[in-house]
Amino acid sequence: MSNYTTGEMAKLCNVSVRTVQFYDTKGILPPSELTKGGRRIYNEVDLQKLQLICTLKTIGLSLNSIKNVLESEWSGKILTMLLEEQVMLLTEEISERQKQLEMIAMIKRNITDNAMNPANTLLGIEDAMEKREKARDQKKLVVIYVGVAIVATLGFLCMVWLIKSQIWWGLALYLAVAILGLSASALQLKDAVLTCPKCDGAFKPSLRRKFFSTGDHRVRWINCPECGEKHWCVLQKPLLG
Repeated sequence: MSNYTTGEMAKLCNVSVRTVQFYDTKGILPPSELTKGGRRIYNEVDLQKLQLICTLKTIGLSLNSIKNVLESEWSGKILTMLLEEQVMLLTEEISERQKQLEMIAMIKRNITDNAMNPANTLLGIEDAMEKREKARDQKKLVVIYVGVAIVATLGFLCMVWLIKSQIWWGLALYLAVAILGLSASALQLKDAVLTCPKCDGAFKPSLRRKFFSTGDHRVRWINCPECGEKHWCVLQKPLLG
């Protein structure tokens, strides 16, 4: 079985030496051997583990999540599910790209044969892309609303149960957590400036919009006051002053 130094591991996985060392300090990738001089020595199993860690990082898992998955008794099943899901996503993306390549090839043939007006062709492509983006946004919105509905229903049932059971300290704790959650969501957008993808308008959301918008630290599904439509608006740097 081959042995590798920290530098060799880093080179083979296209990461920095500090990254390999950091994974060791976090307990995710300890070396198989330490020399008397404190030099880390890794083997083939360690190399495969680093390759897996890098793959999991690319699909969006945090280091803590990766560590928990690798330490789980169901790590093999979890990893298989994660990787299968990623394969499905990549397959869909490849299929989409292939369709785009076929459409471009067809358009080029038609333009060459003077069977199609280039201006109309470009407008058609732009219209198709816009429709595809709208369909994706609607799909995301449905998933988010279903999730919010489930959480809201469970929260309401929990509150009703606490009231019926007269567990007043539990009810107080529940309400405090709910208020803190809403406050945290609003605080996230305290000085945020959102940019609408349709009209390029930049705006600071009102307190009401902060509470009822959905999304994360990069995008929010919110109504744009400039064009009056809802979009996935992008968070920009806070306005000065």
